[in-house]
Amino acid sequence: MPPLYEILDPYLIWLYHITGYSFPDFLLGTFVLALLTVMIGEFTISLVFLINRRYIDEQTNEILRYQNLSVDALAAGNKEAYIASNKMANEAFGKSFFMQIAMSAAFLWPIFFVLTWMQFRFGEVDFRILFTEHSVGFACVFVALYAAAYMVFKRIKRRIPYFRRINEILDTYRKRTTEMKTLADIATKKPQSA
Repeated sequence: MPPLYEILDPYLIWLYHITGYSFPDFLLGTFVLALLTVMIGEFTISLVFLINRRYIDEQTNEILRYQNLSVDALAAGNKEAYIASNKMANEAFGKSFFMQIAMSAAFLWPIFFVLTWMQFRFGEVDFRILFTEHSVGFACVFVALYAAAYMVFKRIKRRIPYFRRINEILDTYRKRTTEMKTLADIATKKPQSA
């Protein structure tokens, strides 16, 4: 076991000795560990977001600007301006998309960290599926309990002051999307009478 895992092992394994019964302890310990994993992932991605917030603001402004320019050019019948601004809007969307993918790694890293520790502790343990001859390992149980922990944390996240503040910041970005013009804006404009 690597040194970091050896340091954390006594604390993590304690989660698996709460009731004194092995199977309930495994489920309860894995659920608590999954919940901690979700919380660490959410905290990490929020830090990455705050660190990159200025760049995200710039990207959002660029997307809005070029998208609106392309719609205005299309409405004015200026094909060259539409093509040029639409190309710039697509590039801005692409940058934003790949930035979001990169940021999602900040959310996922704790999963791999925990699964590695669990491999050392529970790698040989299999759980038989009821009424079948098949079994699953610790990772399958962890993934199922991680999904449950994520749903639980999603419900309580807004009650935690730090995450409530992050969510309020994110809401400002959601509101900004209403500033973005779409092709529907052109279609709904009333024709001017001559």
